[in-house]
Order: sequence, then structure tokens, then C-alpha cells
Amino acid sequence: KIEAGKMKIDFGSQIRNYVLHEYKLVKDARTGVERHDAQNVLDGDLDDFIKAYLLEDQESRTQVSS
Repeated sequence: KIEAGKMKIDFGSQIRNYVLHEYKLVKDARTGVERHDAQNVLDGDLDDFIKAYLLEDQESRTQVSS
């Protein structure tokens, strides 16, 4: 069941963009969440991205079941 929910990973299917020069920014391509503390994200602070993804996924599942 878990395997069925996985997306195929192809070239161009990136999840996040990291900008580390001039200004620092990490942007999640799926949810639009942006963080300007790139070093903390690189150190593993992904909670904002995970929460946004899970909330968006939950909303889409609720809409499908309605």
C-alpha cells in the first residue's frame, strides 16, 4: 500500500530549490513554502516543509472523498 502511493522520480521532478549565494533561500516546489535560513534546513530542520506537505495532502484527500 505504501509503495502504491509513491511517485515515480523522473528528471525534473525536484522537490526543493536551494539558493545559497548572495541571498539564502530554500523553496519547496510542491507547497510554495520558503525559508530564508538555508543552513538550518541543510542541518535537518525540515518541519515547516513536512507540515505544509502533510496539510496539503490531507486537504486533497478530503476533497477527493467529498
